Amino acid sequence: MEAVKGQKRTRKSVPESQTWDLSDLFSSEKTWKEELNRLNSDISEVTRFSGRLNHSAKTLLMCLQARDAFIERAYKAATYASLKLAEDGSDPVNQGNYAKVYDILAGFDASLSFIDSEVLQFPDGKIGEYLNEEPDLLVYKKNLMDLEDRKEHTLSPETEKVLASLSALHAAPYAIYSQSKSSDMSFDTFLDGNNEEQSLTFASYEDRFELSADPVTRRNAYESFTNGLQKYKNTYAAGYAKEVTKQVTLSKIRGYNSVTEMLLHPQDVSVEMYENQLNIIYKELAPHMQRLMKLKKQQSGLDEIRFCDLKAPLEPSFNPEVTYDEACKMILESLEVMGPEYMDIMKQGLNDRWVDKAENDGKMTGAFCSSPYASHPYILLTWTDMMRGTFILTHELGHAGHFYLANKYQQISNVRPSTYFVEAPSTLNELLLADHLIKKSSEAQMKRWVILQLLGTYYHNFVTHLLEGEFQRRVYTMAENNEALTADSLSAVKLDVLKGFWGDTVSFDDRDALTWMRQPHYYMGLYPYTYSAGLTASTLVAKMIKDEGQPAVDRWLHVLKSGGTMKPLELLSHAGADLSNPAAIREAVSYVGSLVDEVEKSYT
Repeated sequence: MEAVKGQKRTRKSVPESQTWDLSDLFSSEKTWKEELNRLNSDISEVTRFSGRLNHSAKTLLMCLQARDAFIERAYKAATYASLKLAEDGSDPVNQGNYAKVYDILAGFDASLSFIDSEVLQFPDGKIGEYLNEEPDLLVYKKNLMDLEDRKEHTLSPETEKVLASLSALHAAPYAIYSQSKSSDMSFDTFLDGNNEEQSLTFASYEDRFELSADPVTRRNAYESFTNGLQKYKNTYAAGYAKEVTKQVTLSKIRGYNSVTEMLLHPQDVSVEMYENQLNIIYKELAPHMQRLMKLKKQQSGLDEIRFCDLKAPLEPSFNPEVTYDEACKMILESLEVMGPEYMDIMKQGLNDRWVDKAENDGKMTGAFCSSPYASHPYILLTWTDMMRGTFILTHELGHAGHFYLANKYQQISNVRPSTYFVEAPSTLNELLLADHLIKKSSEAQMKRWVILQLLGTYYHNFVTHLLEGEFQRRVYTMAENNEALTADSLSAVKLDVLKGFWGDTVSFDDRDALTWMRQPHYYMGLYPYTYSAGLTASTLVAKMIKDEGQPAVDRWLHVLKSGGTMKPLELLSHAGADLSNPAAIREAVSYVGSLVDEVEKSYT
């Protein structure tokens, strides 16, 4: 049943075929609750080792194995609650279950904190002795060595246990933001270019109206959207300020030189690499993107390029639509180079209801892939029959393929690599799709459209998220200088970041400053800038696959299967890329410039 124009669509009205199948996790809410009850009692299978880890290498091994088995079950239960909330955050049952499971997880974190605390109390050299004594411990080598690396920043076991027990409170700013965004925030209707009334949600704005070819529709939708944001700016600022204060405080009590150093530590990334990523792209990509927007203004006949016009199609008259099934066919054809094992994963994902593509009230905006261990990945997006969605879908399938392989070949404790690397597999899929569509098309206009979609990928990672990263860098500096974080100060910083990148190419007003309210990434540590790192890596790898063929593919599949067993630079080194060298970042920026060159030439 289709939603009536101007009315919202409830989750219950969505056809099952448009939804993911959560029964692959738990057959019912009842079985999920039963598992939560079992977990509460079964945690004793791990805690029984408390106070004994220094007894022998065998004892440590048995404890880590028991922890892995328990965490596998706990994460599966948490994933179920999280996905239910993502599909409909307005449902009180989903809200309650999500809150319940994360309160329980906080208790588990506290109960299991003894493992890290006891290992960190080992005398120097003890971990090495244990690794030599017990070969089966080698699977945990990286985790144990990472723990040893954290030793100087670790507090007393009692303090660490208290902090772990407060994990739900630490996550409160993000939880409140997500809940408000999905359940409370509403927007007024607006008139489109045909003078027809349209309803607006966060998802419909970001997935449809922001991309509209009609300037009246696009700008009226933006006015309604920012009017809605305006009502919540003080509340959201207060929540985000608490998140920043939390991180700054933790960095001080743990003895880090800065909050940046602390947040980069688990990524295995140096401050220099972080700064290079931000500085080079912010300064050197700007001229290329400004050229693109000047071209858009020229071709569209707009009097000016406003902030809300940045994602408008350069060619409004050419905006191909595609059905979901057609998009799946294109994606599979583009990924054949990856070989049969990878292709089998992609086919399962598209055919076996891994994807939730419906549009309904209360659904989380944007797109993501969740990959619980001992199950299959789940992908959330909102399908709107616009061909740009094909790139979003293959992006999330890239995450799915990565973690399906990592889950298959690694133990749960070794699955996740650094977030610095994690966006590389997803963006590589996008680059392969673009290359395939360009080769397949005989029409110059279609080739140009594909290049523009590829530029959309770089815009997403090298502009949207990179500017988020620059905003974060400035906000954390303000916090460490004891400057107040308010709605006005955050908006001022965001507007300054935007103007610094776009110069006088784009016209700005105060509404644009509210962009900081749109993304949840600010609650995920230094995550936004890693999008650009991942795309820098995939740009280099895509070129290698194009130039070398199978050898480059084999190296890449080995990297995907390695999961988190290596640091990000080691993973990328195996793939043939070196992101410690600023030249790699400049090569990716130069490639974006060449794409802009091609678009400019196509109009002359």
